[in-house]
Amino acid sequence: MPELPEVERAAKLLREVAVGKKIADLEAVEDTIVFAGVSHTEFANELKGRTIKDAQRYGKVFYLLLDGVGRQPVMHFGMTGMLQVKGQLATYYRETPRKASTDWPPRFMKFILHLKGESEAAEETQVAFLDARRLGRIRLCKTPLTEPPISTLGFDPILSMPDLDDFSQAVRKRSCPIKALLLDQSFSAGVGNWVADEILYHARLHPEERCNVLSDEQLTALHQQTSAVCQTAVAVNADDSKFPEDWLFKHRWGKGKKEKHNLKLPDGKPATIKWITVGGRTSAYVAELQKLKRGSGVAAPGVDGAAEEDESDLTPLSGEDDTKVAKVTRKLKRKLKTDETAPPRITRLRTARSRPS
Repeated sequence: MPELPEVERAAKLLREVAVGKKIADLEAVEDTIVFAGVSHTEFANELKGRTIKDAQRYGKVFYLLLDGVGRQPVMHFGMTGMLQVKGQLATYYRETPRKASTDWPPRFMKFILHLKGESEAAEETQVAFLDARRLGRIRLCKTPLTEPPISTLGFDPILSMPDLDDFSQAVRKRSCPIKALLLDQSFSAGVGNWVADEILYHARLHPEERCNVLSDEQLTALHQQTSAVCQTAVAVNADDSKFPEDWLFKHRWGKGKKEKHNLKLPDGKPATIKWITVGGRTSAYVAELQKLKRGSGVAAPGVDGAAEEDESDLTPLSGEDDTKVAKVTRKLKRKLKTDETAPPRITRLRTARSRPS
C-alpha cells in the first residue's frame, strides 16, 4: 500500500504538472465503490473549468485546491492506487513491473484530468487516477482539513508531529503492541507497514513491545525516528533505490525466497531478519537489535498497570490526554499552507477499531 512517502510523491507530481492549469475537461468512469459520496458525473461536472491552485497531502490522503465555487477533490490510493501522466509510466509503489505501459487511456483509470495552461499554444497535459483493486477512494469536500477522512486522522509525522512529552503520554496510555499503534491512522497518519517497521528498526524496538512499558529512552528514540524515517524517504521522493543501504526496507522483501539479504549488524556480522504478524500485518524485524524486553505486562513508571490490563488493544485516550494532544495537532495543522478559510476542527490523537478508507 502506498504510504506517506509515496503519497507525498503523488502530491509533488501534481504540483509539478497541474498547479496553475485549468481543468479543460475531465473523463470519469462509473465506479460506485471508488467514488465515495459522489457520482463520477457529479465529480466531473464540479471540477470542469476550474484552475488548480495547489496540491497537498495529509497522512495517506492527498487533495487539490481549486479556484471558483465548488468542493475540492480528496483522494486516497488504497492498496493499488496511483497516478499516471500521459506519455509516462505510472508511479508504482516499489518496483515498476515489466508489463507497465504508456498506453492511453490507461487500464483501471477512474478519471483523467485534461489540463491547459494559460497560453493558447501550450500543450494539453493529461493526468489519470488508476486503481486496479478498487480500494482507493475519491471524494469531494468543501474544506478538506476539517472534514472526514482528514479530520479523523492523528498527527502527520512531517506536517504536525507533536512534541516529545505529548507523544510519550499518548503512547503510554496504550497497552497494545507498539507496531499496532503506529499502524492506526487515528494515531499517526501516513505510517503504514514498511514505514512502521523502519521506524521500529531504527528505534531498536520489537514490534510486539507493549506501549505502556516503554522507557523514556525508548520513547525518545521512537519519537525521533517516526519523524526522521518519513523525512528521509520524502527527501528522495520515495525512490527506494536512494534509501540508505542500512535501511531494513532494502533487505526485508526476501521472506519465503531463496535469495538472502546482506543486511549487517553494527559489528559487521550478518543480521537475522525475522517475520511475525502484529496488528494484522506481517512485520519484519532484526532479532539481534530488536529484542522483546518488557512487553509481558510490567508497566512503565507512572502508568497504572492494573488499569491497563483491562484495556483493549485499541481503546481511546482519556479525555485529559486526548485534549492535550488534540491542541498540538490542531495548532500544527493550522500552519499548513492552504487556501482554506475555515478553522480546522480538533483532530484527536486516538486509536479506533475502524480505520478511514
